[in-house]
Amino acid sequence: MAATRKNKDFNPHNCGVTHFLNKIGGKWKVLIIYAISKNCNRFSLMQKAMPGISKQMLVNQLRELEEDKIIERTVYAEVPLRVEYKITKYGQSLMPLIDVIQDWGLKDLKKTTK
Repeated sequence: MAATRKNKDFNPHNCGVTHFLNKIGGKWKVLIIYAISKNCNRFSLMQKAMPGISKQMLVNQLRELEEDKIIERTVYAEVPLRVEYKITKYGQSLMPLIDVIQDWGLKDLKKTTK
């Protein structure tokens, strides 16, 4: 995983947009962050909220977001084991951007459904 991850950080011109996309680009990461921000903070809830994501892809994306300190994972020593995710303070800095994306998407949906 480390070699694949290293390739994702390729940014020879130190471009801010490239760096941003390396962190949260792709189909799922923004959706995962958004879901966690709306209290969809357990693995099974995320799977239900995003039926198109495979179990392995969700695991990988959560690990990368945790590795990048955007989310944190808390394991509760219960039977059965309970794991919850939350957005870190660093990850919270992405929420204004995600809110703008959400607003734009809703406005565009209204425009295209008329």
